[in-house]
Order: sequence, then structure tokens, then C-alpha cells
Amino acid sequence: MDTGEVHVVTGAFGYTGRAITERLLSMGKRVRTLVRNPNRPNPFGDRVSVAPYRFDNRAALVRSLQGAAVFYNTYWVRFTHGRATFDQAIANTRMLIQACVAAGVPRIVHLSVTNASEDSALPYFRGKGILERAIKESSLSYAILRPPLIFGPGDVLVNNIAWFLRRAPVFAIMGDGGYRLQCVHVDDVAEVAAHVAERSESVALDVVGPETFTFDAFVRLIADRVRSRARIIHLPAEIVLGLVAIAGIVVRDVVLTRHEVAALKSNLLVSRGAPAGRTRFTDWLDEHAPDLGRTYASELARHYR
Repeated sequence: MDTGEVHVVTGAFGYTGRAITERLLSMGKRVRTLVRNPNRPNPFGDRVSVAPYRFDNRAALVRSLQGAAVFYNTYWVRFTHGRATFDQAIANTRMLIQACVAAGVPRIVHLSVTNASEDSALPYFRGKGILERAIKESSLSYAILRPPLIFGPGDVLVNNIAWFLRRAPVFAIMGDGGYRLQCVHVDDVAEVAAHVAERSESVALDVVGPETFTFDAFVRLIADRVRSRARIIHLPAEIVLGLVAIAGIVVRDVVLTRHEVAALKSNLLVSRGAPAGRTRFTDWLDEHAPDLGRTYASELARHYR
């Protein structure tokens, strides 16, 4: 049992942050989390202490990080919603980096994305690229992890593909669907994060699973495993985006954004590196298909309601 310094994780009540927290607790680490709403039920009880993000109070933010051996940053936004913009997420993350330096945190493990680039036309990937540079230029020892699509229990995107395939008579794919993607299991991301936290050298690495799919094959694989009767068709991207917008009104959520479509079609969710994740999506799907997509997973309800 490690009773030494605390490990601070953002968003332990969420998805990737929760997986990292579970991994650290299994290793006997003391964990503190920073969350948007500290009044939410704490699934870890007294095993994890809770502090709010205090982007409005730098001194309080620094205090929440004091004594930390490692800071694991999963904080980000998937899309702009109200005051939650990419520019604000960049500014807030810069504050977290600066607070780590001020608090004397020796190491940061930061979740980025495959093919992050300051030159990207897509704000998600551009913002991640900007923050990678900010971390590299700080005095912190760092490990930057670049996962593509993350899957596992409680994920949004894969679950909702299955949900639509179970319920809709037709499932539309943008263009020919030949653009590629890789995915990685959330527990594999957590395992890599915990491993690189123990190292001292600064590294940046892609964290992808062992399989690569075309998007068409990915959707058809899910359709087959959940026994979907939906007819899979191919339509121009603009028509699909229109249908997705209508679906979003029906489910009161942001189903897929124009930028996410562009990222898929540009093969930005594919790495040239060797896989760091071990879990095969096809194997996981075989096991979890009976439950996948039974209920809709709302991004807005999870983060903003």
C-alpha cells in the first residue's frame, strides 16, 4: 500500500478520469480529483478526496494541487456549448499547467489526441496541439498521451452508434466510408497513464489499440454484433450532417459535429505508431454487444445538465 504523495486526477466522476482513478486506487495510490461539480455523488466514497475546478481563483487552484506527485489531466471539451468553448478550455488548461508549476507538482500526464497540431483547421485538434506545446515549454516533466477514439463501458460515441443501429431503419454513412480509424480501450489508456507516471523522462506517445478499421467496416461490425436490421447506406456528408442535426433535436443532444466528421474523413484518428493498447475492439464487442446501445448516452446530460 502506497501511503505517500497524492495523485491528482481531473474528472474522476467522468469517463477516462474515472478509469485512471480506478487504476491508481488498485495500485494503492492516494487520489484527489478536480471536478466541475463537487456536489455530484462520489462513486469512490472516502477513497478519493474532491476539490472543484477554481479557474476563477488561482490561489485556490494551486492549493488543490499542493502535495501532488503526479497530475493527470483529462480536462477538455468535445464541442462548443454555451460558455464552454475551445478557447476557454485552452485558457483553463493553461491555468492548470501554471498551477502545477506553482504548486511544485513534478510531473504531468496529459491526454491529447492522435494527430494533434497547432496548424489544424479543426479546433479540437488545434487546441490539443497548442496545449502540447504549452506543456513542453513548461518546467514540468511530462508524459503526453495521444489516444484516438476511446471505447469501453460508459462511452458515448460507440454506444450511440449501436443505439441508432438498434432503432433506426436506415443508418447513413458519409461518403464511401473508406476513411480509417483506430480505437483504444479506456482501461488500456488508464494502464499506460499509470505506467508513464512512474517514469521521469518527458515523452509523447500515441496510445492506440491493435486494430484499424474503415468507418464502413466499423459500423457494419457493430451492426452485426447487435443484430441490427438497419439498412446501411452511403450519402454525401452534407446530407448526413443534416440527418444528424435532426436526430440531435429528437434526442436533445449533440450527436456528431461537423468538425468530428471532418476529422474522421481526414484519417486523424489513425496513428503510425505501434499499438500501446492490448484490448481488441472486436473481442470487447463480442462480450458487450448484448448490452451496447440499449440506452442512449447523452453528452449534454453528462456534462452540462
